Amino acid sequence: MTLRLADHVSLTGTGDGDVLLDERTGRYWQLNATGSLVLRTLLDGGDDRRAVELLLADGDADPDAVAADVAEVVGQLCSAGLAVRR
Repeated sequence: MTLRLADHVSLTGTGDGDVLLDERTGRYWQLNATGSLVLRTLLDGGDDRRAVELLLADGDADPDAVAADVAEVVGQLCSAGLAVRR
């Protein structure tokens, strides 16, 4: 399942990740390179599985742990009201 940012959220790339701004609260959220890869993969139409594949391509990580990390990132973004599953 892909994601979209909530209407009140702005996304800006940084040198080592992304920053999300919740325009309703003025609160910033910083994502490291891994979190950014997950978010941008899902925003670009990929699914959780594709994000896991991209993360696994960079090293020798445990696929189950990577899948859990992807689910955690997505869950936190959605719980915070920053992103919506579609």
